[in-house]
This record gives sequence, structure tokens and C-alpha cells, in this order.
Amino acid sequence: MGFSNWFRQNFTDPFLLVLRGGAEPKQLSFSAALGITLGVFPICGVTVFLCGIAIAMLESRINAPIILLANGIATPIELSLIVPFLRFGEFISGSPHFSLTSDALKKVITGQASTELLLSIANAVGSSCHKTICDLIILN
Repeated sequence: MGFSNWFRQNFTDPFLLVLRGGAEPKQLSFSAALGITLGVFPICGVTVFLCGIAIAMLESRINAPIILLANGIATPIELSLIVPFLRFGEFISGSPHFSLTSDALKKVITGQASTELLLSIANAVGSSCHKTICDLIILN
């Protein structure tokens, strides 16, 4: 018995059995889509809580391991979309441009840019909510 057979038998097959958990393909695809949609929320660390809330609210209609796996897979996408969400939120709300320079980071750390930072975070969250609503409309 080679390593690939052992790995498949002892790791891959049980892992896939837990992920599927007797779920239908529609339930699996909805869970994955919801996990990725919630996974690109522009505030790092909040996505796991959002997925937990979705799991608690939708209970038997989604597959919890799939939604959390999709959330983890979406993390690089989340990190790469923070600045575009920030800029799109500024565009939607018409707020002033928040500069992302080393000086701005210094102001954030010293507490001098708190209102600007909160406004920019609110803009990013607003644009993410806009994207999420569009995604949910497309999913239905």
C-alpha cells in the first residue's frame, strides 16, 4: 500500500465524508457561495462571526463545514479587495478620498485620524453590503 492510497484512505475520504455530510448538491453550492460572499467582508476577523450567524440562522439549509471552508478560501480575496471596497464606498457616498500612505498609518496609530478612519471603514462596509445584496439577488 503506497503513500497515496494510505493518504486517500485515512485523510481524503473521511474529510470528504464530513464535508458532504449527506447534503444535496444544491445545499453544498449554496453553502459555498454564502461562505465566499461573507468571506470577502472588508473587516478582517469579522467574517467568521458572520458565517457563525448565518449557520445559526439557516441551520439545516446550509452545510456548516462547507461555509467555513469557503470562508477560509476567500481570505486572500478579502485582503485583496479591501482597497477597492474603500474606494468604491468613497465613490458611492461622495466622501473625501482617504490617503493610504505611511503618514496616514502613523496618524492612525497615534489616534489622529480616527474620524477619517471610521468614515473610510464605514464606506468600505457600505460598498461590501452593496455587493452582498447584488450577490444574493443573483443567487436567488
